[in-house]
Amino acid sequence: MSRKVVEVAGRRLSLSNLEKDLYPSYGFTKAHILEYYRRIAKFILPHLKDRALTLKRYPEGVEKDFFFEKRCPSYRPVWLKTADVHRHSEERMTVCLVNDLETLMWVENLASVELHVPLARVGSPETPDSMVFDLDPGDRANILDCAKVALILLELLSGLGLASYIKTSGKKGLHVYVPLNRKETTFEDTKKFSKTVASIMQKNYPDLVTAKMAKEYRKARVFINWSQNDSSKTMICVYSLRAREKPVVSFPLGWKELEGLAGQGNPEKLLVIQSEAVRRAEKQGDLFREVLVKKQKLPHL
Repeated sequence: MSRKVVEVAGRRLSLSNLEKDLYPSYGFTKAHILEYYRRIAKFILPHLKDRALTLKRYPEGVEKDFFFEKRCPSYRPVWLKTADVHRHSEERMTVCLVNDLETLMWVENLASVELHVPLARVGSPETPDSMVFDLDPGDRANILDCAKVALILLELLSGLGLASYIKTSGKKGLHVYVPLNRKETTFEDTKKFSKTVASIMQKNYPDLVTAKMAKEYRKARVFINWSQNDSSKTMICVYSLRAREKPVVSFPLGWKELEGLAGQGNPEKLLVIQSEAVRRAEKQGDLFREVLVKKQKLPHL
């Protein structure tokens, strides 16, 4: 096993197997992954901060087996920030908090290609900062159908006085976030509200949308997964890589941009790879920053 000792923010890190090709169909090594996360750090860290990280690790690359790791590894460095959270009633679990660059680099050295986080922070685990509509295309549907649904959702939510923000999932779907950032909001509130909206969408667009989880209802439709609004669920973090043939990123889009890209009729146009993600973030800034700070109240439906 090859090793290289580097200094990151005053911490010495031992990085291993930097030459290992973790995206073999694309030629993207662990060193490339570390470099991507180093460059995107100032944009992704605010979205990871104080959230219980679930690592999705691909030690032999994205084409081989992976495993999820919710518990922070016991061999973590002493300086790495952690939190104890409750899981399954009384069981406690120690989780990693990726609040700084050195922790992000340590996590990526574990080949955690994907970074998944809950909608709440560890200090208020039952208070979601946002409500999410996870748009998941079924068979014979694709990300262009998700874009149609997202644009309808935008109009519906705007009519209710709610601002919303969108990102690609980095796979086949799209994620619509509605920032709330209010101490009194509960997951019961967001789940009930999102399920009601999904049901309204299904009623009005039955050939395009389903709010039902069973796969037989999803054919040629977009499933609005309202159930993600739950304290036990996680979402792929914005700016995280995804384990695909190419190093595609879950990336925020502007609504006008989404409309324009969808109008081109090419699903590939809605996929953002790592080099484009870095270039665009450095040029445009964090298009998802409002999700962290904008305060909104859910209306009664």
